[in-house]
This record gives sequence, C-alpha cells and structure tokens, in this order.
Amino acid sequence: MALRSLVLFAALALVGCSSSPTADLVLTNGTVATLDDDHEQVEALAAADDTLLAVGSADAIDAYVGGDTRVIDLQGRLAVPGFIEGHGHYMGMGQAQMQLDLLGTSSWGRVVAKVDSSADETASGAWVEGRGWHQEKWTSTPERMVRGFPTNARLNEAAPDTPVYLTHASGHAAIANDAALEAAGIGPNTPDPEGGTIVRDAQERATGVLLETAAGLVQEALDASRSGMSAADRRARRERQVRLAAEEALANGVTSFQDQGASFETIRLYREMAERGALDIRMYAMVAQGEVTPETQERLAEIRTVGAADQHLTVRAIGEVTVDGALGSRSAWMLEPYDDAPNDTGINVTPMGRVREIAEIGLDEDYQIAVHAIGDRANRETLDLYASLFEAADGRGAERRWRVEHAQHLHPDDISRFADLGVMASMQAIHACSDAPYNYQRLGAQRVDQGAYLWNTLWADGAVVGNGTDVPVEKIDPLASLHCTATRQVPGTDTTFTPDETLTRRRALQSYTINNARMAFEEDVKGTLTPGKLADVTVLSENILTGPPERLREATVDYTIVGGEVAYANE
Repeated sequence: MALRSLVLFAALALVGCSSSPTADLVLTNGTVATLDDDHEQVEALAAADDTLLAVGSADAIDAYVGGDTRVIDLQGRLAVPGFIEGHGHYMGMGQAQMQLDLLGTSSWGRVVAKVDSSADETASGAWVEGRGWHQEKWTSTPERMVRGFPTNARLNEAAPDTPVYLTHASGHAAIANDAALEAAGIGPNTPDPEGGTIVRDAQERATGVLLETAAGLVQEALDASRSGMSAADRRARRERQVRLAAEEALANGVTSFQDQGASFETIRLYREMAERGALDIRMYAMVAQGEVTPETQERLAEIRTVGAADQHLTVRAIGEVTVDGALGSRSAWMLEPYDDAPNDTGINVTPMGRVREIAEIGLDEDYQIAVHAIGDRANRETLDLYASLFEAADGRGAERRWRVEHAQHLHPDDISRFADLGVMASMQAIHACSDAPYNYQRLGAQRVDQGAYLWNTLWADGAVVGNGTDVPVEKIDPLASLHCTATRQVPGTDTTFTPDETLTRRRALQSYTINNARMAFEEDVKGTLTPGKLADVTVLSENILTGPPERLREATVDYTIVGGEVAYANE
C-alpha cells in the first residue's frame, strides 16, 4: 500500500496545479461506474503503475495524458470495477477445459455420444473424463432411472474397456462406468463411505452414480492412474490448469478470484507463479478442509500471507468446509424431507464435530472460515456452530467475517441470524435461475417462497451479500449471474419467481465487486474505482445499469484491466 498511498498523495497535492502526474493508462469518453459515493458516475479515469490516479470528466483526465500514455477511447462503453469471483474452484476451472464439456447437454444420449466419440480417440490406459451433466435439464428422461439418476448401462456399451468418470454439474455427484468402478474396487459388498452414497438398484447392483464422498473412491483411482507421470509432467499439467483458468477468467472480466479449497501444494504453486508474474489475476486462496488438522496447524501459520507479490496472492481463509451437498442431487441437508423424495433429507457430508475442529483451528490462527451450506438444516447447524464459537471466544464475530457459502435455503427463523452474528452470505445468483426448473418440485412452494435465495431480504437486514458462479459448476460468467440477480428469470422462459428478492442493477454490481472485496478483507484496495485503489477495471460493451434487463445477457467484456495493464481485449 505504500506506493499507492504515495501516488495518491502526489495526485491530491497537485489538484489545482498546472501539471498532473502522467498516467500509464487513460480510459475516456465513456461511462465509468465507480461505485464510490464520492464520485459515482464519471466519464474517464487515469492509472499509473498498478494504481488509479484519478476519475472525473474527460477534460479533467486529459491532463494526465503524456507521450507514453496508452489512451483507450471507450466510445460510450461502460467501465466498472473489475469483477471479483466470490466463489469458484480455480484448478477445477482449468481442469474442466481439459476434459469433456457436458454443461448444457440436452439429453443422456448426447452425453453418451460425446463419451463414445472421446473413447475412440483415447489412448490405451487413459480415462475419459467429463463434467457438467445434469439430469434435471435434459429434454427427455432416460428409459431407466434409479433415485432420479440414469444408470451406467449405456456408458458400458460406449466404452466397455475404457474407464469413464463424469462429474455432475453440481460437483456433488458423478457417474462412472463399470471399468472405472472396477478400477476403484467398488463391488457388490463395498460399503458407503462416511458422507457419501453408492447408488444401487433393486438388485443391489451399483448403478455407477456416486453421491458426495463416494465419488472420491473413483477419483482416487483416476489419480492413481497418473502415478507414472514424471514430476515435471505433473507440474506442467498443473501450470496449464492455472493458465487455462486465468484465460477464461480474464475473458469474462474477472480480475480477482476467491478459490474455495486449495491444497498446500496448489498454494505453493500459486505463490511461485505469482512471484514470477505468471499468475495473471489476483488470488484469494482458501486452504482446503482436508489440509486442516491439529498436526498441520503450524503450517497454516507459516503460509498465512496478505497481498503478496504486489497484491496477487492472499492466504488467510479455510474453505469451503462442506457441510452438505446440492439441491440437484438431493444431497442438500434439509430440516424436512424433500417433496419429491419423502424419505430423504439429504446428506451431512462433513460431520459437525469435524467442522468444529476446523473452525477452532481457524480461530486460533486468525483464519477466516467459509462453510458450504445449501439446505436449511446445513445453514442452521453452521450458524449454531458459529454462534457458539464466537461466544466462547470474544464475541467479535463480525470482525472475523466468517462466511456461509451458498446460503441457498434458509428457515425463516434463521434469516436474521446472518446480520446478528456478522456472518457473510457468499451466494451465487446464477444457481437460483439454474435450479429454478426443479426448485418447487424439490421443496414445495412454501419453502421456496419463504427461504430460497433471499438476496434482498438478507441485504435489507444488514448482512453482506456476495456473488459468484461456483465455476466450474456454472460457466464463469458474471453477466449471467448479474442477470439472474436482477431478474430471477427461469431460463428459456419469460417466467420469474419470488421477484421481491431481486436486487437493483447497482446493488447487483456491488455484490460482484465491493461486497466480494469486503468478504476478503480487501475493500481498501479494490471493489470500487476510487483513486488510490488498484487499477482493476472491466469494460463492457453495454451499459448494464440502464435500459432493459436483456442488456445484462447481451453485453460483452471488451477489456479486462489488471493493475493498469490490459490483460484481455475483445478484438
């Protein structure tokens, strides 16, 4: 912050003088939505080094232009603070681009066809991997379903000898063919692991569908199949994942990313890449729950860092600690059974005693805690745990900024507890619209209307509400998430649901910028276009703050600027 403070002081000292500091970059002749109450909307901005020098009228900012200044004429376009992805899985986003993309597939037949084609091209001994299928979004239902999922019979026909492993869009389920099940040692007598389910048919045969931790059995076999890779090849593969993720994020206007669950190895990779200027975006890395034990507590203290490599890496959080699953797989932990599965209340994936152990370690090491809670029981159990720990410690919960990731379905009695405890609601608006076709089927009208995706209610109550996409569960497309935030429109229809919970365009944008910055203790350096803050800017083709809501879907990202440097240009 020292350099930014000096630059800001110099800029302020020169106000009213005949000369101004020379900018490295100027954006002019557009609409600049600063989200700063002291400036609001202006026409232009200037940046030097990695810092915003000034915002104001085009004429005023012209004083900062020198011979080496790069000037971008916005031609009426909209510049906003760089999008901050509040909840995603960075390595998973990179990996998703190295396997079959099944997002948006319209039927089980289309999924199988992609597997069939890929299996023909796969080298002997290699696996076919994919991600993104979702049975609730298919236009037709497979002939045979067990517990609402297809069986792997057609996968076995398409790839009888090649292991196939396809992750559900939610990330909370998967389907594997028999070759993959055999590689994982899953047979007729394999017990369900704690926090997971091997789905079986009436004859007790494994159907290939694996819920929650059961999917990890096959993932371990997949990882073992790569054990012959050299250390150099493994490193190259991981660096490629990071590069692919950065390219995708920047193309969608994302300048900062809050990574939900990085291993110690991944955090070391982030640090090494950041220190040599190869990370490309700003990373808020959360330590994965599996790494957090009493035996590793000293290591948490060693790796804790804030703003390393010129604000490119921060490690001060643990997450996401997975209390339950997802609505689509009926593994979200509910207080009452699902309407369409009256004997099922979901899955408690991580026992609450283990969640408490992780949270207590976080308290000791001054780490933020981020807990995944989708169902109303998962949210209640999480809030109960937070309340007990805050009270037992010093009562200063709001200062710790602990988070609930998703916070999708709340019992009415628990809504006010977010603001009361100072717990932040890290939500992903796109999930509301993506889940809309089956929300009422799963939970019924009363639970949806009173407790589903309560952005506006939580905001009005005083809680901080963030936004994100949960990539690779959804595409990393902030504009799609903002469209849902402002419309709650069911995809492919003109229908909306619980419209009172929409946010205004400005608040929607705040949820993806300054609110996400607050969730990472970074509101002093990013989240608004304020002189002295980092020059992280996203330029959009349309003014999404005005006009019809379709603009939120039709707009494109034309420039992504990180630290005053153009990191992406839509040319």
